[in-house]
Formats: sequence, structure tokens, C-alpha cells
Amino acid sequence: MDKYSFLNAAHTSFFAELYDKYLKSPDSLEPSWKAFFQGFDFGLESSLDELDLSSENGALTLVNGQQIEIPQSLQKEFQVIRLIDGYRSRGHLFTQTNPVRERRKYIPSLEISNFGLSQEDMETVFDAGKIIGIGSTSLKKIIAHLERIYCDAIGVEYMYIRTPERIQWIQEWLNVNDNHPNFSPEEKKNILRKLNEAVSFESFLHTKYVGQKRFSLEGGESLIPALDVIIEKAADAGVKQFVMGMAHRGRLSVLTNIFGKSPKDIFSEFDGKDYEEAIFDGDVKYHLGWTSMRETDSGKMVNMNIAPNPSHLETVNSIVEGITRAKQDRDHQENISEVLPILVHGDAAFAGQGIAYEIIQMARLDGYHTGGTIHIVVNNQIGFTTNYLDARSSTYCTDVGKVTLSPVLHVNADDAEAVVHAATFALEYRMRYKRDVFLDLLGYRKYGHNEGDEPKFTQPLLYKSISKHPNPRDIYAEKLIAQGIIDKDFLKNLELEYKKNLEENLLDSRKVEKTRITPFMQDEWEGFGQVAEDAMLSVIDTSYQLKKLDEVAKSITGLPEGKKFLRKLERLVGARNKMYFEDNQLDWAMGELLAYGSLIEEGYDVRMTGQDVERGTFSHRHAVIKTEMHEEEVILLNEMGENQNGKFHIYNSLLSEYAVMGFDYGYAMASPKTLTIWEAQFGDFSNGAQIIIDQYLSSAEDKWKLQNGLVLLLPHGYEGQGAEHSSARMERYLQLCAKDNMYVADVTTPANMFHLLRRQMKAGFRKPLIVFTPKSLLRHPKVLSTKEEMANGSFQTLIDDEKALASKVKTLVFCTGKFYYDLLDKKEELKRDDVALVRLEQLFPLPTKEIQITIKKYKNAEDVVWAQEEPRNMGAWGHLLMHFEEAKQFRVASRRFYGAPAAGSAVRSQRRHAQVIEYVFDKTKDNMQRS
Repeated sequence: MDKYSFLNAAHTSFFAELYDKYLKSPDSLEPSWKAFFQGFDFGLESSLDELDLSSENGALTLVNGQQIEIPQSLQKEFQVIRLIDGYRSRGHLFTQTNPVRERRKYIPSLEISNFGLSQEDMETVFDAGKIIGIGSTSLKKIIAHLERIYCDAIGVEYMYIRTPERIQWIQEWLNVNDNHPNFSPEEKKNILRKLNEAVSFESFLHTKYVGQKRFSLEGGESLIPALDVIIEKAADAGVKQFVMGMAHRGRLSVLTNIFGKSPKDIFSEFDGKDYEEAIFDGDVKYHLGWTSMRETDSGKMVNMNIAPNPSHLETVNSIVEGITRAKQDRDHQENISEVLPILVHGDAAFAGQGIAYEIIQMARLDGYHTGGTIHIVVNNQIGFTTNYLDARSSTYCTDVGKVTLSPVLHVNADDAEAVVHAATFALEYRMRYKRDVFLDLLGYRKYGHNEGDEPKFTQPLLYKSISKHPNPRDIYAEKLIAQGIIDKDFLKNLELEYKKNLEENLLDSRKVEKTRITPFMQDEWEGFGQVAEDAMLSVIDTSYQLKKLDEVAKSITGLPEGKKFLRKLERLVGARNKMYFEDNQLDWAMGELLAYGSLIEEGYDVRMTGQDVERGTFSHRHAVIKTEMHEEEVILLNEMGENQNGKFHIYNSLLSEYAVMGFDYGYAMASPKTLTIWEAQFGDFSNGAQIIIDQYLSSAEDKWKLQNGLVLLLPHGYEGQGAEHSSARMERYLQLCAKDNMYVADVTTPANMFHLLRRQMKAGFRKPLIVFTPKSLLRHPKVLSTKEEMANGSFQTLIDDEKALASKVKTLVFCTGKFYYDLLDKKEELKRDDVALVRLEQLFPLPTKEIQITIKKYKNAEDVVWAQEEPRNMGAWGHLLMHFEEAKQFRVASRRFYGAPAAGSAVRSQRRHAQVIEYVFDKTKDNMQRS
């Protein structure tokens, strides 16, 4: 045992500090020390038949007979450190954080016997106290210290973090004042003021608007002082803009008491008045967004934004992250921390809705990071009528936050000072590490899901307890009275003054006949007006000087010198140079890239994300080119030299549609001068983001006055690849079309795509654009345009058959997209000069005048056909029937009615496709009667 005799001579505090370091990060130790501590842990954890750890002689005897002499005092030090580690790792399970329920019991507990310690050790002084900042002290005091830090009103989860420096910072922060606040009397009064605002606002609404839904914050009122301290301290730390998202619970109180929305406006919304604007439908009061400027107590002006939200509770989170990133990219690139996103969640929704996980996975990715988000869960411990035991399998609703190794603080929402203390931690952590942090405010819901609901139907015992429970304001006021900081009149005067203000606002609101909704983020949208369908159908100048186009083409058709690329890439870029400068036959990829380059030259930014967009799913785009040896990324659209007036941002996304489309919708919402594009890998993959499409893309302008220019590129076309790789489900988008809410297009030429994309930016308004993009047409020999068509042309909503002689045409065929080229091949094969093929390039707004003019032109046509490759119950046919009266007289050529878009068998799919084409040219062969 001689070689271990040094253990007797060294000071125990040295081992204590080393062992604590080992527990945090084993790999940070010198290998021999790591091996020693691993052996000690093995000794503690192994069964008695494998080794004998004797308390009499302090010898650790291994199975092989080798002995390591460990002094008794040192053994105890290690055991105390393991106790400390137990509190750090599991103390959150034994907190006093639940104001209305008894906590579940967890095993093993933190009893000292579980760590090889006994009551006889309680007065023993241990050096291990130094690692928690209280010096060498008794086990009794160490435990008291740990109980106050980890097992009082705040439970902290953080030991899974893999960065020792972050763990060390958290521990040092928690050690200060035993993780308890030390607020001044004035700070305590301010917390009480904010609590009073929260409580008084809700009680005022409860008496004035009896039975109306308001989704009150009662039971979670401490959210208001928490948000208040975050904003005040963040402004002092340099934050200039806040972007917040939350669902309906407590939203009205946040709007009034944090964002400064006038109670008068909220009362007008409660009174159900009509809106001033005739073209605006509006939304329920607890879904509306708001933008304002707030002056903090220290005199700083901060921009405040709370995004509008639908009833899909967590959906708004993705929008907020996109808005935040847009603001950072545009105005805060030097210090992205100046824009702070705050997301307020409900416990059941956060645990249950998949988008929460998707958004958390985005937090550290290049295309989506926002410098850390403060997540606050207003934990009612119930979802509608569902108890938390039925709402999740995880211990906590916040467990999804551990995906990014983020700290989570569970706080008793009745303890206002603990809540504000935890909020301060969250802000400081975010500002220091630019990472997410989670606050779980455990409270309750005073009433049912809404104020007209009876919660005792499903939780009689819980609501019996809640009915007797005092609110957080009164709890805190009693505490301050006991401390001599306030008297009873102080709170009474606070309440009277606040309610007097509410009464005055209520009287003012009833003098106004109609409600006016303030636009969200109006500063970003200065100069952009809302327009109706006639403006959408007007011709917008999308031309671009040929000389400038030549310069753009030169930039994107030459590789930088001195770098080695794959030969295939060299040939591809060389072929692009040839097609532009020699052949003047430009394919789809060139049309798309030239559109981006021309906009960048004009000072617009372009942002594109989606799965595999850098190369393109069908290997056509190659917007990002990598060197062969080092995979260095080259983006030619960012190598335009003097023409680089904007920037091209392109990112391969995580395998998400819902959160990513929401993020980019939010980005476009905050950046109208950026062409923002989301591309689906295959068109119908967008159905994973259907909530964004329904609740934002198609309806937000009507509900919330929100313009948005997001572009969706959805690959569409029947090439025998089965049900999931054929249809972008255009019928779904077309069914959502109404009045003037978005553009829908299915273009067939590179030049028309060029002008369509440019139109998005050149218009003086913004509308979402859905484009059904091709797959097989990306390299089709007939899908070519000239540079003159791009430079001098404009977007064509309808493309006539240039080769058809009107007097000869007996059959007029309207079609759209890739199907045109299939019909063209057949027409040429049959040499049918009596058939005209006309392409509808824009499906909404439908160019009805152009269609009517075309029908009149072919006056000798006895047969007018609508031809589509989709089944009859899909595609654009139903849309035509709704929006074009004359369509009722058309002969329809399509596949039969099917539940799936296409057959899995390529042979069967091709047979059906051929039958439709055959019927277009021969109406006696009705494919609807065939399989």
C-alpha cells in the first residue's frame, strides 16, 4: 500500500476540490486522478461480494486482492461531496414549489444515509463546504445551505450541462445568498405594484364582463413582475428590442401591464364593437398582436413586440423566432443580443405539441439561432380538463428543454420574490451565454379553461383547494407588512388608484363606436399598403437591364481561381456560362439564380431555407458549391463584387416543416425587403406545416392586418414516383384563396419564374406566394428561355399557344404546369394543328379577363377542355368551377376520383397518365370509365 501513502499526507480539501471537479467533468482531470476517482466510485456503487469498503481500517479491497488505503476522514469527505452532488442533481425533486398540490414522492431521497453518512456526522466539520462557498463547516450547516439553495421555492436542473465553465457560473450564482433574493424595500414595493396590476386587472374584467372569455392569469400573476424585471434589467444590459410570443392565458394582462396597451382599447374589444376598416375581419381580443415603445425606469426606450397568435398554442413560437432573427440580421448583426425573444408557454401545450421540440432543436443552428430565448412556462398543472399525470410521460413539462442542455428553474409561482429572482437568473444566463433558458412557474388556474367553465366537474378536490387559496399579491403583501416595509393602507391605495384608472378607460371606451386595430410592427412596413385583387392583377414592372443581367450572369457562372472543385461542378458551372453567353438558352436553375442575383444587385436580401435547398433536392440549384479537399463553401451570389448591394442567405434546414415554415413566415413578417423563401423537398411535405398555412399564410391579413411576402416553392408533377412524390396538393391552397389573400402560380418557363420572383419584391405590397415548381422540367429540353425574355419581359398570368392558328382550332385546351409539355409532345406526335394548348400560369387571382379573351379568340373551337394530370377531386378543377362561371361548360380531362394522389405502381401511374392525354385529343375515349 506504500504507493498510496500520499493520501495520508495531503489536505482533504485538495481531494474535495479534485473530486468535485471530477463529478462535473471527469475528462478535465489528469488520467491517474480520473482512474483513482473512478475506482472510488466503483467501490461505493459495487456490491459487497465484489469488494469490501471497511470503515474500520479505511481500506478499499478489490476482488483481485489489491488494497488502496483511504483515510476515514477522506472517505467521509468524498461522501459529503456525493451528497452535495446529489442535491445539485436531484434537489429539484424535493422542493417546495407547488402551491396547491402535494408533490409526488421520488426515490431515492436525499437522506444522508443514502450517502454513507449518519446523524453522528452532523457536527463534523468537512472541507467539502468550500466547494459550495461556505468554507470548512459542519455537515449540518452544509445540508442547511444545500436545502436553501436547491429545495426551497426554486428547483434547479443544470448538472447535465457538459460545459464545466457554465456549470461553475451557475453554481456560483446560486451560492450567493443561498439562492435567495436580497431586494431593497423599493424593489419589493415594485414587485407588489406589478402583482397588484395583475390581480386588479383580472378582478376588474371579472366584474365588468361577467361570463366573457378572457383566459385569466389568476393563479399565475407572478408572471407580470417576472416579465417586468426581465425587461427593465435587459434594457440596462443593452437590449433594444423585445419580441414575445404567448397563447391566450394571461395575454390581456401582459398587453396592458407590460406592453402598455391602453385598457380602453381592450374594453372596446370586450364590448364587441365593429371595426373601422371594412376589409378587415379581425380576431378575438386575446389573439391580437401589439407593438409599442416602452420607457424603462432608467430612462431607456425599448421596442416591444408581442406577436399575434392563433389558438394552436405553441405555433406562435416559431413566428417569434423568425421575427427576432430578421431584426437581428437587419439592424443588429454586430450584437444579436440586442434583440431578445421571450416565449411564454402553457405546461400542457409545451409538453404535448411537437413544434416545441422542433423549435428547441433550431436554437443552435446557423440558419435559425437567435442568441438565446427566455422560455417561461405558466404552469397551471392542468390542460383544459386533463390532469398533468395524463398530459405527459416526462417528470416535468419542461423536460424537452434539456435537449439543448439548457438550465431549467422550477419556481413556486406564489413566491413572487423567488419568481423575480429566477427571472433575473434567466436574463443574466441568456445575456452571458446566448443560449436558451427555461423558467417553470408552478401555479394554478383559478377558474376553468375559460371563465364560463366549471372545473369542479373534473377536478373537484383540486378546485376545492384553489377556492380557499389566497392570490400571490395578498400573500406577498402580508409578507411585506410583517417585514414593516408597507402597511395595510399601502396596498389599499395601490388597488384604488389602479382601478380608478381602469374605470376612466372604461368610460372613454364606451364613447367610441368602433374599434381600431393597431397594425403590428408598423415601422417595418412603412411604405407598404394593403391592396385588393385588382392591384394584384395589375402588371408590375419586373424588367431588368440586359447589361446588368450580363454582369450578374458573369458572377454566377465562374468559379473562383485557386480552389479545387469536383469536376462535375466545374462542368456544371461551365455549362451555365455557355448557355448564357453563347447559346442564349437558359434553363430553370439559371432563371431562378438570375432572379436572385438581380434582386441582390438592386439592394434586396434573399433568404432561402428548407431541406437540402443549398444544392436543391433535384440537384439543379447548386447555390452553395463546396471545394473538393476542404469542403469550403462558396456562394457565388455573395461574390458579385461591386454589384453586391444585398446578401444571399441560404440554409439547409433541419428535417422540420412546421417550425421552419413558421420561422420563415415570421422572418418575412419583420423583413418586407427580403425575398424570403421556404422550399419543400417534395410539394406535399408542406402538409406537415398545415397549421402555419391555415392560421397565418392564408388568413393573417384578414385577422391581424399582417402583410407577408413569404414564398413557398412546392415541387409538383406526376412522374410515376408514387403518392407522396407527385402532388403538392394544390387543391388545398386554392381552397384557401379568397378575395386578395395570396398568389398561387404554376409556371412553365424559366423567364416566367424569373419575373414571378422579382414581382414579389417590386410590388408596393406583400402577399404570400405559392409556386408549384417542377421536377422533370428542371432539365427538360423545351423548358428554356432567352436572356432577352428575362431582361425585357414581365410576368405572364396566361401563355397562349403561339403556334396555333385560331381559325383552324377546334379544340381549345387549358392546362397548367408540367402537364403542358406532356400534351405538347402528344400534339406534335399527332400533328394536330386543330388543337391549341393554353397555359394558366397564375391560378389565383385567376386571370378571368385573359381567359375570356382567349376563348373569344378561338371562336371556332367547338370543344373547350380543362386538362389536368391530378385526379378529378384534386388539382385546380374545383377552383376553376368556383372562380370562373364559364368553366361549367368545359370538358374535363383528368384522372378519376381517387383517395391518394397517384398510384404506387409506375406502370399503373403511366397508364392513367396516358389515358388522360388520350382523352384530351379524343373525347370519345373517356378515361373516367377506365382504371
